[in-house]
Amino acid sequence: MTQTEILVIGGGPAGLRAAAAAAELGAQVLLIEEMDWLGGQLVKQTHKFFGSKEQYASRRGIDIARVLAEELDNHDRVTVWTGAPVLGIYEDGVVTAQKDNRHVKIRPRRIIVATGAAEKVLPFPNNDLPGIYGAGAVQTLMNLHGVLPGRRVLMVGAGNIGLIVSYQLLQAGVEVAAVIEGAPRIGGYLVHASKIRRAGVPILTRYTIKEALGRDMVTGAVIQQLDDHWQPVPGTEQTLEVDVICLAVGLTPLADLLWQAGCEMRFIPELGGHVPCRNHLLETTRPGIYVAGDVSGVEEASAAMVEGRLAGLAAARSLGYGGPEAESCIENALEQLHGLRSGPAGDKIRSGLKKLLGEEGAVC
Repeated sequence: MTQTEILVIGGGPAGLRAAAAAAELGAQVLLIEEMDWLGGQLVKQTHKFFGSKEQYASRRGIDIARVLAEELDNHDRVTVWTGAPVLGIYEDGVVTAQKDNRHVKIRPRRIIVATGAAEKVLPFPNNDLPGIYGAGAVQTLMNLHGVLPGRRVLMVGAGNIGLIVSYQLLQAGVEVAAVIEGAPRIGGYLVHASKIRRAGVPILTRYTIKEALGRDMVTGAVIQQLDDHWQPVPGTEQTLEVDVICLAVGLTPLADLLWQAGCEMRFIPELGGHVPCRNHLLETTRPGIYVAGDVSGVEEASAAMVEGRLAGLAAARSLGYGGPEAESCIENALEQLHGLRSGPAGDKIRSGLKKLLGEEGAVC
């Protein structure tokens, strides 16, 4: 049985910051990541981040991942296991994982779940054909393995991910036939959309995919206009010749471990789906289990990093570490989150948090 004070599950931006923050206050930390590398989705992201200096603005995601991983090298209180998927969190507080082809047991005093999110899919005829990818899968192929997904792509979804991946496809020499979005306006930043439009790619709002064409692989797609009630408009179908359909239609929290642990969950559409109920310090309804990052509500990586720091600080303080320094750091993290979620861009997340936390959501 492996003993640790704080177990962090997930080595993405939230988990890395959580582990570093808890160790800074003096806690012993074990961080477990199922992949063979640290950084989560950051390692796929070649674009430069917005935000503030604290969240590594103007740096590329892949570089941020490297910085966060290197921070842990400076903490002798942090142990890292990679290639070790966590299998379960049980009633007695024991966590099981697979490491080096062995089933191992861990008994932590506190747990921080930072497992991230998974891509959503859309139901339409032939949506299981080869050539249909999530945007994250396309980034994995191109940015991690240097493999082009195809020659001509239809991008479904005009949020930041859809727009950024479209531009990365163009940079790699792949033609983007169109970007379609079911909503009346794009969900991503205008700066990303402008780069796509300048490249001659049409962005069609109030459009959806009707079906994929092809037998053994994607050979085309039929798109169709939507009315004000999100219903297809007859006679507006267009057929596009593409060999890839890329779905960038949102993420949903990877909360399986939280369900198993018995945490109270609520369905909040603005936060991506079922999310754990928790307080403003990110502690769930099961005492001693904290959450951070997309598993607690889908948001930008900048917010995930701050949430990770907040959860790490809160978990360490609950064990008696930090004293007044911990209180000050926690207040600073809460202020950073409030700043990241302010303004029109934060309307959606603020609405979701208010449903989940009540009036506390206004300051979290």
